[in-house]
Amino acid sequence: MKNYQIILVFIIFLILLSGCVPGDGKHDVNKPTGFFWGIWHGWIAPITLIIQIFNHSVRIYEKANTGWWYDFGFYIAIIGGFGGLSLTRRKKRKK
Repeated sequence: MKNYQIILVFIIFLILLSGCVPGDGKHDVNKPTGFFWGIWHGWIAPITLIIQIFNHSVRIYEKANTGWWYDFGFYIAIIGGFGGLSLTRRKKRKK
């Protein structure tokens, strides 16, 4: 792929990911977010952090959640997504 195609795919990917950010006002308070939304919000947390710089109504963490189950899903995604990256990196060999 050419450089401009890679950039275009990356931008489209970011737009798709930002469609369901926490704290955007689309979640109903009467139906709080649960475990699977917690996982999703944990996965897109870095993107949400960047969006939050420009849009102050967007938050990293959904306020209207089910409590423990949402937290559990959120932390599983954060630890699994970011902590798992360090397990796949190659270690440098000493010569």
